[in-house]
Amino acid sequence: MLPEVVALHRIGSLVRIPPAQDVPVSDRVRRILDLAPMRRLASISQLGMVSLVYPGATHSRLEHSLGVYHNALRVIARFSSDSEFTERITPAMAEAFVLAALIHDIGHWPYCHPIEDMDIRELGEHESRIRQCIYNSGLAECIEQDWQCDPSQVLALLEPKSEPQVTDQEACCFLRSCISGPVDIDKLDYLQRDSLHAGVPYGRNFDAGRLISSLCFNPETSRLAIMDKGRTAAEMMVFSRYVMFSEVYWHQAVRSATAMLQRCVFLLQNRIDLESTLGLVDATWVSMLRRAAEGSVAEPLAEGLFGSRRRLYKRAAEFNLVEGREVHQALARKPYWWLVACSEKLAERISARTGIPIHPADVLLDAPPVKLEVDIDVDVLGRDGTVRTLGDVSPVASALARQQFDNQVKQVRVFVRDDLRLELQKFLKASDWANELLASAALLEENVV
Repeated sequence: MLPEVVALHRIGSLVRIPPAQDVPVSDRVRRILDLAPMRRLASISQLGMVSLVYPGATHSRLEHSLGVYHNALRVIARFSSDSEFTERITPAMAEAFVLAALIHDIGHWPYCHPIEDMDIRELGEHESRIRQCIYNSGLAECIEQDWQCDPSQVLALLEPKSEPQVTDQEACCFLRSCISGPVDIDKLDYLQRDSLHAGVPYGRNFDAGRLISSLCFNPETSRLAIMDKGRTAAEMMVFSRYVMFSEVYWHQAVRSATAMLQRCVFLLQNRIDLESTLGLVDATWVSMLRRAAEGSVAEPLAEGLFGSRRRLYKRAAEFNLVEGREVHQALARKPYWWLVACSEKLAERISARTGIPIHPADVLLDAPPVKLEVDIDVDVLGRDGTVRTLGDVSPVASALARQQFDNQVKQVRVFVRDDLRLELQKFLKASDWANELLASAALLEENVV
């Protein structure tokens, strides 16, 4: 058995992380934690803009990474007496899984997820940077010297869009689904950790221990599944994720800040070599952004987010699939450049309609991004041997994921400069915003065609 798993139940070298969580750290794990890619994660915020609304949400990606690593040890311990698991998963692949959990976020850069949603071609996704981080930092040497696995086996678990270059494909498929899937060790940590630091209970209202004890191997798909006894815990996890998005991740003020950051980056693309900033930490990145924005139309956006006085744009209108279906369907999952162009047309139209001078950057559109968030299709193995997805056995989970989440929580919102909202309210009702948005979208589509 892995020494780190044995250390789960012994007094030894530990790292304490909230909430009173003792994470066992062996010498070989400590050597990895001391390398530059992992140290950098200590200065990168896990939640970015959320801390502007929830001041306690300033925890780092290093803390989260230690939590995910701890969950990986708990999963290995869960399966240690499972003959099917030990037959399929070699010690080398088990070690690769633990390592992958520990370093899974090393490709992140400051404010990574909002910028990824913009789909800036030269940046790619943070997962694409993991290989470079492993081979250019001393990580590969640590793995080769201290571990039974090799870097290629770790990468096979962390590059989900590539074909794994390993011989034990079945083991790789299973362990990948443990790291990134409907019920995975990443979500098990961040939901509870983000909830704790934000000071809200929503992400802690599911039984992670029960879920881990119910994990099993699905021989039909070679992926992670849960036994029927874990179904309620899985339902509660789906509900926790739904509420965390509703009240924290997609809180309207968090989305205002996110929209401001995205437009700021969009406006400064010709002033910043974004690719060269990916190795920075939060504080250095923010300083760079503020310097680049000086004297430009992006300066009020950058200073409103990171300056001495917080000035967030205010919500002028919002639309979901129940109240505002036509607008939601017209704007949801549009490319970011399209949303910018549409917001500029909207600013022009409402300026002409109200007689109020409005700059194109005074109006921001926030809409559900192209990528859908919720996947609840974990297989549930029934007591009678049947295999069905969680969505099939749980109408509640299915409704939350497919009807509520991406189409209700993730609303289309219009944000305007804070000093404009009261003036515009004198002229525009929700129906007026809807009409102007639809007209702007139609004009844009005509021009694109």
